[in-house]
Amino acid sequence: MVLPQAESAEILTEAGRYPLTRTDRGLFVREGSLLPSPYRVRWQDGCGCREGYDPYLFGPVLDGTVLARFNGGALLDAHNHFGGHRIVHEGVPGLFFAVWAPRAVGASVVGDFNRWNPDFHPLRPRGTSGVWELFIPGLEEADPSYQFALKTREGKILLRADPYGRAFEMRPGLKARIPKPRHVWQDAEWLEHRKGWDWQHQPLHIYEVHLGSWRRGSIPGEPNYRDLAQALVRHCRLLGCTHVELLPILEHPLDESWGYQATGYFAPTSRYGTPDDLRALVEICHEAGVGVLLDWVPAHFPGNEGSLSRFDGEPLYEYPDPREGRHPDWGTLIFNFGRPEVRSFLLSSAVFWLEEFHLDGLRVDAVSSMLYRDYSRGPGEWIPNRLGTHENLEAVSLLQTLTGWAERRKTGILLIAEESSAWPRVTHPAREGGLGFSLKWNLGWFHDTVNYLQLPAPARSAQPQLLTFNRMYAYTERFLLPLSHDEVTQGKGPLIDKMSGTPEEARANLRLFLVYQMLTPGKKLSFMGNEFGASREWTLSGGLDWKEAGRPPGSGILRLNQDLGRLYATHPPLHDLDFDERGFEWIDCPASGSAVLSFARRDRTGDSLIGIFNFGRQAVCDYPVRFSGKALPRLLLNSDWTCYGGRSPAEAPAFRTGLSGGTGMIDIPPLAVLLLDPGMP
Repeated sequence: MVLPQAESAEILTEAGRYPLTRTDRGLFVREGSLLPSPYRVRWQDGCGCREGYDPYLFGPVLDGTVLARFNGGALLDAHNHFGGHRIVHEGVPGLFFAVWAPRAVGASVVGDFNRWNPDFHPLRPRGTSGVWELFIPGLEEADPSYQFALKTREGKILLRADPYGRAFEMRPGLKARIPKPRHVWQDAEWLEHRKGWDWQHQPLHIYEVHLGSWRRGSIPGEPNYRDLAQALVRHCRLLGCTHVELLPILEHPLDESWGYQATGYFAPTSRYGTPDDLRALVEICHEAGVGVLLDWVPAHFPGNEGSLSRFDGEPLYEYPDPREGRHPDWGTLIFNFGRPEVRSFLLSSAVFWLEEFHLDGLRVDAVSSMLYRDYSRGPGEWIPNRLGTHENLEAVSLLQTLTGWAERRKTGILLIAEESSAWPRVTHPAREGGLGFSLKWNLGWFHDTVNYLQLPAPARSAQPQLLTFNRMYAYTERFLLPLSHDEVTQGKGPLIDKMSGTPEEARANLRLFLVYQMLTPGKKLSFMGNEFGASREWTLSGGLDWKEAGRPPGSGILRLNQDLGRLYATHPPLHDLDFDERGFEWIDCPASGSAVLSFARRDRTGDSLIGIFNFGRQAVCDYPVRFSGKALPRLLLNSDWTCYGGRSPAEAPAFRTGLSGGTGMIDIPPLAVLLLDPGMP
């Protein structure tokens, strides 16, 4: 038994005591016949007399099937086998540790339980698998901090964070812990309902939030998952949001990365509490009917010392060649998607978050950068695939495996791709050659619309294609319309700054934009602060100025978003046929020379709503509207109403009948949109 700091030791059995002899390196040995096992060892060191089992009497824990699946890239529950765990092995409780470090010539686990001495608990190599493991009996009640100590071929000892760690100390520390989950889930009804959720025909309205800064200054103390939950639920319900999407909460060392440079792929960041605190947040959301999505980052990781970078002294999780393994835009390292063990690692991370925390889906970050070997690279700066082309075939296979797993599970989870290129069939099943995602971000729609609204109003009539082009490809994928954090950070300014005109006109344009998103086919996402038209760019340190939401003009924009959320949720024409051509029909498709457009949204029953948009600075009088019902069309919303910060009183007459039956007229304020219910068909 290895006891580097012990002065003496002996073996204890029912038959008696057997003294051990200490060697120079702290290894205690005994010559003679074999003793019955598992026996106990008693030793004397600076802390007094102690007693325990010899870890090396116990057999291996990981069986050959697990190792083969891991080495083959098919172990989707690797988190249950690697890292640190409390287990009972051969009838004895203790802690089990396993790590993949194929180039190391030695490996140990170090922690509070052995005074961080790598000589205490050397791990056993498992053949040619590259896996090292050890069961340490008798530590089942401990909550230790630990790391792995890896010995390189050059004799250097590297301290490394556990890639599969479930919890870590507060940043920037890299010591992992083995938490004891105590949360008892009570959301079975929610999960059962989710299985049958027909999300393609139901409202899907996502509120994107950075937990650490969302209510900074308005909730005392440091934010905590559990404490934030109730306020987050209330706010989502106020806005009519069906889901909240958390910017990455995977453990990460640098606050300024917002979580997009993760080191703990199986650990909620300790900034906001414990894993059980996160479970409580998810439970509270589910109780209130709000789903929870996680921004998951499988494309890249930081190169900081002590975590995944050059894990065993050489590139392991990353590609070895910088033309493949270093991201030119972010200075981060790119996962080696072709390495089977990395594949097991990433797939297990996704499965872990969905199953361990009952999350309702993942937004997969930076998918475009995964798909292309030449992403942000010039000639000679990238390596073609085996076919000589620029697609990353290994990354494609990884994503298809993940989406195929989700499809087979049939649990109603969503997988959303942040994918901005022309890659085909992102939301088509993998069995049909697609990537298999539930939804794809429509960044083309966002940028075209913003480019249009940035134009001076008089110039817009010459650029109608910026509003109509998206209809040309709208049904090639299942699209999500994002007003995301990417567009209001890092010098891009808040949404209001992207609107042209005087301050009053800019606010009118913003209201127009918000309604346009809700009326356009596709599911919806908006970043925190957009709901009240934040006047300054979001920063991590500054958070949001919630005082704006309580006074004009912010209070008016917030009221608009609340009414929009209610209308979107309660009127099927706005969400039923988002991915079906029957759900949209041009009434007045703008041509050059016009800044007015109108269209109808329909549901499967034939009910419809009509949106009429005036992107010009002049009011449009007597705009004709046809209707076929007995009752006159009803005005559901006017973005220019005074309650939203506009100039039109809500009580003003909205619709006038024309000279012939079935035709009426309505006036459209400048820079405004009207939403009409035309009545029964």
